[in-house]
Amino acid sequence: MKGATTAGVIGLAGCLGGDDDTISVTIGGTSSGSSTQAAGQALARAANEHSDVVDISVQVTDGWTANLREFDDDNIPAMGVDNNSISKAMNDEGPFEENPVDSLPHQGFMFTSLQIHMVGLEGSGLESTADLQDGGYTIYPIQPGFGTRLLTEEVLKDAGVWEPNEINNADTGDIPGQVEEGNVDALCLYGANGVELSGWCQEVDVRSGDGLYLLEVDDDFRQAIEDHPGALLEEFEPYGYEQDVTDVTDTVTSWSLAAQWAFGPDIPAEATKEIARLSNEHHDTLRESDSTTLEFTPELMTETVMEDLEIHEGVAEFFEENDVWDDAWERGEASE
Repeated sequence: MKGATTAGVIGLAGCLGGDDDTISVTIGGTSSGSSTQAAGQALARAANEHSDVVDISVQVTDGWTANLREFDDDNIPAMGVDNNSISKAMNDEGPFEENPVDSLPHQGFMFTSLQIHMVGLEGSGLESTADLQDGGYTIYPIQPGFGTRLLTEEVLKDAGVWEPNEINNADTGDIPGQVEEGNVDALCLYGANGVELSGWCQEVDVRSGDGLYLLEVDDDFRQAIEDHPGALLEEFEPYGYEQDVTDVTDTVTSWSLAAQWAFGPDIPAEATKEIARLSNEHHDTLRESDSTTLEFTPELMTETVMEDLEIHEGVAEFFEENDVWDDAWERGEASE
C-alpha cells in the first residue's frame, strides 16, 4: 500500500538539549478520556523528558477505525489502531467494503489490550446476554468509529442480539449522562491491560450510582466471541469499578482487542525507533502518566505484528537490534 503524504504534520521542532533538530510526530489518538489518549499522552511525556530525537503530540480523533480514514485523508501521520480494523481495511470489508481506503500506515508495536465486556443497568430486568435475544432493550455498544465498536458490533451481530434491540450511538462523552438518566439497559465497557477502566467508562461507573452489574454470558454469546478471528475470549475478576458489579456473576467474560501504534512511511526511521526505545526503557515515566501502561518488552511489542503488512523501518530496526525480528515479516521503507 502506498503511504499518505503528511506535509505540515511532521516537521522540525527546534532543539531539545542538543545540536540536532527534533523530529515532531503527531499521533492520532481517539476520544478525550480514552485509553489511547492516555497512552499517547504518556508517550509524549516520556519523549519530553527522555529524548532529544523526537517530540510527540496527540490529536483527538473519532476512534481506531476512524483513524485509518484520517490517515488516508492525510490528516494524521501516525495513530493508535487495532488489528481488526486494519484487517478490514486491507480486505475492503466491514466499514471499508463500500468506501475503501487507498493507503495504510506501516505497523509499529503493541501498546495496549482492551477487555470489552457487557454490563446491565439497574431496572432493566436483564440478567444474561441471552435475555437480549428476546429484544426490546437499548444497548450502548461503544461510539461509532471506535475499533472497539467495530469488534463489538460484529460480536453482538454474531450472537443474535443486535437486530432485536435498539442501538444507542452516543459519543463516549455523552453516554455517562444518558446512563444517569436511565436511557440505556445494557452497555459495553472496557478496561486496559487488567489494570483500570478507560476514562469514559470510569465516568459511567461513577454517574450510575450503584446501578451497574456484570451480565452472565450465555453459550451462544461465548461461542460468538470464540469464533471471531479478531477477538480473544478472556475471563477474570472485575477490576476498576468503584461499585460492586457482582450481583449476577462475579466473572467478567470479555472479547479482548489489542492495539498498536502505527506510522506512516513519511515519518523518519530514526523517530519510530526512538519511540519504540522510549516505550521499552522508560516504564516508570509512562506509568506516572498512565497507570494502565503495559510492561513493555521487545517480545511483547511484537504481539500485534501481522505478516501481510509492512513494519515501519525504524521499528524493524528496533526489533532486529533486540533479537525479536522474524524473517517472515515485511520491512517497510521510511522517508529520509
